Amino acid sequence: MKKIKAVMVGQPNVGKSSIINAISNARLHVGNFAGVTVEKKEVEVRKGEYEIDIVDLPGIYSLHAYTPEEQVTKRYLLEESYDVIINVVDANVLQRNLVFTLQLLDMRKKTILVVNMVDEVEQKGGHIDAAKLSELLGIPVILTSAKEKKGVDEILDRVIEIYHQPKCGCKIYYNEKIEEEIESLAKILLKSPHFTDYDQARFYVIRLLEKDEDIYRIVHDLPIFLELHEALGEAMRRLQLEFDVEDVRDLFADERNALAKSIVMQVMQLPRQETLTDKIDKILIHPVLGLPIFLFFMWALFQLTFQIGSLPVDYLDQTVTNFANWLKGILPPGDFNSIITDGVIPAVGAIIMFLPNILILFLGINLLEQTGYMARAAFLLDGFLKKFGLQGKAFIPLVSGFGCTVPAYMAARTLKNPKDRLITMLILGFMNCSARLPVYVLLISAFFATNSAGNILFAIYIGGAILGLFVAKILRMVLFKGEPEPFVMEMPPYRFPSLKALAMELWIKAKLFIKKAGTFIAGAAMIIWFLSSYPHHPELESRYLQKIEQVQNSEQKAQLQNELAAKKLELSYLGQFGKMIEPVFAPLGFDWRLSVATISGLAAKEVIVSTLATLYAVAEADEHSSTLVQKLREYVDFKAAVALIVIIMIYSPCVAAMSTFYAEVPQWAWRTFYTIYPNVLAWILAFSVYHVLALLGL
Repeated sequence: MKKIKAVMVGQPNVGKSSIINAISNARLHVGNFAGVTVEKKEVEVRKGEYEIDIVDLPGIYSLHAYTPEEQVTKRYLLEESYDVIINVVDANVLQRNLVFTLQLLDMRKKTILVVNMVDEVEQKGGHIDAAKLSELLGIPVILTSAKEKKGVDEILDRVIEIYHQPKCGCKIYYNEKIEEEIESLAKILLKSPHFTDYDQARFYVIRLLEKDEDIYRIVHDLPIFLELHEALGEAMRRLQLEFDVEDVRDLFADERNALAKSIVMQVMQLPRQETLTDKIDKILIHPVLGLPIFLFFMWALFQLTFQIGSLPVDYLDQTVTNFANWLKGILPPGDFNSIITDGVIPAVGAIIMFLPNILILFLGINLLEQTGYMARAAFLLDGFLKKFGLQGKAFIPLVSGFGCTVPAYMAARTLKNPKDRLITMLILGFMNCSARLPVYVLLISAFFATNSAGNILFAIYIGGAILGLFVAKILRMVLFKGEPEPFVMEMPPYRFPSLKALAMELWIKAKLFIKKAGTFIAGAAMIIWFLSSYPHHPELESRYLQKIEQVQNSEQKAQLQNELAAKKLELSYLGQFGKMIEPVFAPLGFDWRLSVATISGLAAKEVIVSTLATLYAVAEADEHSSTLVQKLREYVDFKAAVALIVIIMIYSPCVAAMSTFYAEVPQWAWRTFYTIYPNVLAWILAFSVYHVLALLGL
């Protein structure tokens, strides 16, 4: 069995994974690249007498790598051993993708070009001449549609075919003056015994002219470095004078853009009639109507999230209560019975009740992404974000923050400028993640009218985002002076969402949520139960039990039972901790219970709900008044509830999110600032809101 190793590389979202999934009889292995957390996908497939190993490299826009994923891909291309490069490009944005292809062809390695999503071009009445494209580039070209499994099987045949060729037949050359400088410098490199291949020397020279630090480090220790360094400087000066450019990198970028444009003009035909996408875009990205339409979509999404998501809440609440009561009667009396029926089940149940709300929110966001509207939203908000000192591409991690802050921090890697990336990461906590949704729904249900609930939820999410923008503006003016980098994003065609993909995404989200509720939240609930149940006070219990036995009136008995539960809770470890931190939160109208719940939210925002369920519903005998909403109305003031909402909107995200920030930002100064400033800001704004409401008599 002969082995061939191929690497699949291309810009993000060109469909590499879809092509790998479409290759029949392939065995997929998923792991991480050595030393980093970047995912590595590898497939093994047999074709005749050949065993082909294909490594799917992370998406990369250019060999000028910025993000960790791009660095991994670049390092693999430069340092690892492989036989064939499979370069995948998107037919819809062929010219932009070919710029990276031309960089790959500089390497002069055996390369195949796979033009994916060609079906979308053909649906528009367009056509790509694969033979002409192959002739111009000097490499095999395959037209594919991974979605329709068209042309995918041909990839393996071409890999085997090009494997047997002596070398790449690439035909790409630059301007005559540029090639003269490349050849002159390559001759110096070839003086070193480390270089025996002209093609490799030529590639290294191009990268050196483009100020590639990775290549510079490789040649720095060679004996011919001094001669090369001097000649390189002179070559750059000559090219700058010849082409009137300040940076030779701009010269190569212009050359590749011109080549890519010329090639596409020769091989691609598109009808000039207005497409359906163009017609829709006239409305959705209209300079005046575009932004109000986007805000309307977001408002409608939050209305649906609350109105539809709240329908099964009472049913789920009653189911959880009935299950807890049933289990209480089956399990033997004692601590184990109490920890399960009074601690874990009410806490986990309080979280599970909000699963419908979260799934509706995720469904809406996924629909916006799959249809192609999210890219339009980024375009609409680009100019708006720049007014607040944010780079347009920041929209992607900011929107991701509405789902979960952890991947949002990772999505910020796409921002190449360190200042832009750090500002974006410092305000991501203001984008209300889905974990906060159960807390908001609970507090809105308890303290606001049902007919205005959706509007309140929308106001919370928009309010958090607007506050984040103002903080970004202040950070840009005070700590990160300078203008954000310009932002360019192609507009994908509108696509009908894949129902299978939507269902799978929702299933994964639901499974992860339930798993978190059944493990982490349940564990937190056990800890909260233990702290709220111990130490025992037999004398107190005995005294109250005597009083209860002497009373005949059922209402007085219930009142005494509630008093006993309240005193036991107040004397517990949790009560002692709450009393200790209460002075910090007292100016916000919080009692010790709300103070404890607020601190517990640092573990995970959903824990606030389960903590409140434990603190306000423990030892409650009357099942008709045991719902958390009713207990909150009884014990929490409206002003304090609004202050709590403000705190949750602003203060530090969960431990997992904070850990991700620390991993992404190694500087301790910024870690410290990130840890302190949102909590101080949250307290100040919550204090202000509480006292303004007090002045208004609310």
